[in-house]
Amino acid sequence: MSKGINEYLNELKRHLSGADSAVVQDALSDAEEYLRNGVSQRLREEPGLSEEIALEHVIGEYGAPAEVAAAYREIERRTPPPLAPATATNGRSPARRFFGVFIDPRAYASLFYMLFSLATGIFYFTWVTTGLSLSAGLIVLVIGLPFLGLFLLSVQGIALVEGRIVEALLGVRMPRRSTFAKKPRGLWARFKALFADRRSWFAMIYMVAELPLGILYFTLFVVMLSLGLAGLAMPVLHFVFGFPIYQSSDTVFYLPDWMAPLFVIVGMMWFLVTLHLARALGRLHGRFAKTMLVR
Repeated sequence: MSKGINEYLNELKRHLSGADSAVVQDALSDAEEYLRNGVSQRLREEPGLSEEIALEHVIGEYGAPAEVAAAYREIERRTPPPLAPATATNGRSPARRFFGVFIDPRAYASLFYMLFSLATGIFYFTWVTTGLSLSAGLIVLVIGLPFLGLFLLSVQGIALVEGRIVEALLGVRMPRRSTFAKKPRGLWARFKALFADRRSWFAMIYMVAELPLGILYFTLFVVMLSLGLAGLAMPVLHFVFGFPIYQSSDTVFYLPDWMAPLFVIVGMMWFLVTLHLARALGRLHGRFAKTMLVR
């Protein structure tokens, strides 16, 4: 049975050649889970049925690889990520591309992710370091291996959640379901399969790296937003509330009238540059997440 299912999956993967890697992962996981569970159910219902015949029946219900691949491509064409990057911007002028970021929801979503990543980075780093430390300390006890197994499962679950966050805010297609894994017989065999699964270890590397990246993102954009808002607020503070722009023990400097529009223009331009930078870093981080979290 496994040979026939593997042949089906290889054929499905061939028909999905060129598709997004996250789409391929979801399609293969869905197909493997359906085929294995369907064959097992038919064999239970009809004990005298051979595995080959049962697999043929299940494939007939599920569809040929070419049909399934075409269906997944059509679904992805109709339901891309909500904030997927625009496919063509060549027809827009440079000025329109620059100022258009002000109404681009992808820029604001990326900016939110950059600020939010500090909190997730702290949580991810704490989870991984605590889990690895406890696993190493408990490995000599009876509960050591089960604890390590549960920790690895939790890492895969957190990686799936992070993928959904990345897709929602950065517009990068990520896996939408957990990868199907055939459960070997016996607890020791299951643990070895889980320990050898590279997804857990790549996810841990990503989760540890999220902390320094989160610190960098948060610090950079807090500073940039502060400078932009300061330029916009300076004329208001001066003309409405009478605050000087500089004051020391013997010097007080008030904003000249002719400089007020200049401060507003510089503040707005700085805010637009901040949005462009957030969108660009969002694209780069999305690629990094896809590399580390997609099989």
